[in-house]
Amino acid sequence: MAAMTYDGSSIDPTKPSIARVYDYLLGGKDNYAVDREIGDVFKRDLPGSVAIAFANRAALTRAVREIAKNTGIRQFIDLGSGLPTADNVHQVAQRHAPDSRVVYVDIDQQVLVHGRALLENNDRTRVVAVDVRHPEGIRTHPDTLDIIDFDQPVAVILSAILHHVNDDEDPAGIVRYWRDQVPSGSHFFLSHFRSGNNPETVEAEKVLQKTFGRGRWRTDAEIASLLDGLEILDPGIVPASLWRPDENDNPWNSGEGRELTVWEHLIAAGLARKA
Repeated sequence: MAAMTYDGSSIDPTKPSIARVYDYLLGGKDNYAVDREIGDVFKRDLPGSVAIAFANRAALTRAVREIAKNTGIRQFIDLGSGLPTADNVHQVAQRHAPDSRVVYVDIDQQVLVHGRALLENNDRTRVVAVDVRHPEGIRTHPDTLDIIDFDQPVAVILSAILHHVNDDEDPAGIVRYWRDQVPSGSHFFLSHFRSGNNPETVEAEKVLQKTFGRGRWRTDAEIASLLDGLEILDPGIVPASLWRPDENDNPWNSGEGRELTVWEHLIAAGLARKA
């Protein structure tokens, strides 16, 4: 894949970006009017749907904390990392294990601009500009090899990315590739749009497909099948708000002790381990 620059010159503010729409829904400022227009469809026409973004991000934070604190893993590959938020993978991991190293992978130009700033402030992170659908290019990239030792366990982060990989692009093959590249003890965190067989699912999928040509809601069984060959850890594939909820989480983040909204049921999360 051709090298990509970090100067932001190829950012097109007239075309919506998945990363920037997500940033807008999370309350960020790294977005344009065209992104806010799409985000407002969710906010206005699908009230409550913003909970998907918050529940997903909170589950990711909990998963990274769990891996850093309790597995001994000190290297992370974040596939389709998106724009920075309050708690990025390296910040969470290094808070609990300061020697953690993180490779962020994305091809959105604005994400790469932020990545350059990130590199200036943290020598244990790298940003790799390769499409997640080309895992070999990520695996062999010099920046990946600079900080990731594939003889040691790796945490592979697939947070809200595989639902943007269409069926004919073989999302299971992406996971299978990484499963085969990392040693025993490696962990895989996956979050994914979860089909609810309801009008909300249909409408949200329609918005994403119309705008980006991608955005695939899958059933629990389909999501679990993406992790074939790995041991899915407790509590399994569940709504993200119910994935090891933290008693300190606020109501946006924790599903414990309350009824989830229909939207919170539409994003699932799971953690798996390579035996």
